[in-house]
Amino acid sequence: MSVLLKMEKINKYFPGVHALTDVDLEVRPGEVHALIGENGAGKSTLMKCLTGVYKADSGTITFDGEPWDVKNPKESTDKGISIVHQEFNLMPALTVKENIFIAREPRKGGGWLMNDEEMRVQCRELMKRVEFELDPDTEVSYLSTAHCQMVEILRALLTDVKLLVLDEPTSSLTADETELLFKTIRLLRDRGVAIIYISHRLDEFEHIVDRVTVLRDGHTVGTANYKDITLNDMIRMMIGREMTEQYPSRNAKIGDVVLEAKNFINPKLHDVSLYVRSGEILGMSGLVGAGRTEFCRAIYGADKLNSGELYLRGEKINIKSPSDAVKYGIAYLSEDRKRDGLMLNQGVDFNTYIANLKEYSHTGFVDDKAINDTVDSYIDRLEIKTPSHKQWTQYLSGGNQQKVLVARWLCKKSDVMIFDEPTRGIDVGSKYEIYKLMNQLAEAGHAIIMISSEMQEVLGMSDRIMVMYEGNVTGEVDISEANQEILMHMASNTYEQYKASLNQEG
Repeated sequence: MSVLLKMEKINKYFPGVHALTDVDLEVRPGEVHALIGENGAGKSTLMKCLTGVYKADSGTITFDGEPWDVKNPKESTDKGISIVHQEFNLMPALTVKENIFIAREPRKGGGWLMNDEEMRVQCRELMKRVEFELDPDTEVSYLSTAHCQMVEILRALLTDVKLLVLDEPTSSLTADETELLFKTIRLLRDRGVAIIYISHRLDEFEHIVDRVTVLRDGHTVGTANYKDITLNDMIRMMIGREMTEQYPSRNAKIGDVVLEAKNFINPKLHDVSLYVRSGEILGMSGLVGAGRTEFCRAIYGADKLNSGELYLRGEKINIKSPSDAVKYGIAYLSEDRKRDGLMLNQGVDFNTYIANLKEYSHTGFVDDKAINDTVDSYIDRLEIKTPSHKQWTQYLSGGNQQKVLVARWLCKKSDVMIFDEPTRGIDVGSKYEIYKLMNQLAEAGHAIIMISSEMQEVLGMSDRIMVMYEGNVTGEVDISEANQEILMHMASNTYEQYKASLNQEG
């Protein structure tokens, strides 16, 4: 069988780290090849060596039957290799067609004026190839996440792509949007395009994946046909051990109400309320756009309210900004930890103590020893994998970045912790570590609010679940009575009809 891409014995070194060790990867034309592994396994580094972002220190690459020494990303694109990153590389203020043709715009008569009509025509031709329709003149800022992703794919098709790399393509998509992506992937595969599919959502693979390659700690563990490998096999290869349970057991003792939000109203919230108790994990479920994040941002003071009241241990408090929330011991761990949570070009130490700097400052001087001792204690307690507390957080895996954020708010002695999509972009082994950490926080008496779009995560981690739909609370259920069917009816605002149908059947 022919081979499009062969990477053999690829090695890559960074200061103090051997990131890739004799890694092999082979991809065939017209196949979807899943590349999986825990955060830090080397997937992104290998793709950067393929696309010219990094120069491999040793090893060989053969592409389309020819040896190839890639020197830069443009050379990779010209060769027919395109990558769609998890964070899109689009310009929101430009139109669909302008983003697709950027730096390759057709010109009128060979001059400097762009040929808008020609771009429109070519856009529609590209869309026909993937059976997708979108107005070429729509501004990208108005597009959904799924449509932005399609624009990235269309831009890749413009370059006559032979190999398309999709990095965590479904992490922010709804079920319907995911199916649109899968349809596009199948169409491209049927037309001979090879696809490297990087994802932590292993249950998706049955719909599209032909073969799987597993990386662990910068080594190739193995490659197998998807039909010959089980989910448990993949997990074992990824983490190097059997994983007997997906969610740790709960031992927390639920106490009194710590935080209560009453009758929150703003343009996106319609008279919503919640309460959370010490030792409790309150799961917040709902479809994309339900208002869960907006509700928690309003609690945290990041979004303004028209009306509503907030109580901390029975005392009414007034939070106008996130700094007020921090003073009251309320922490918010954003779903986008890289954009809204961490300072990536600062060390683990800085990211840990920054919210509590005053505690370590005396008469104008910072107590470096106290900071180092505190940070090191959290690194040990939370089992943060880092060469030192000075390591920049951008070089940590997703799971360890999340732990650094937890360390920050523990350092600040926060009693209420809001986790917004706590395991997004985190591999299955690291997810378990985050779950264990959340349980430990609950056992220590913290009140936890967890927003999650993963139904099984909500069911596996919550003591009580609140469901939202279009800015309204549509239901609340104790975990002892919750199941996926009930949550889905609440999330789609059909729970009352569902109950009525059960009563009729009964």
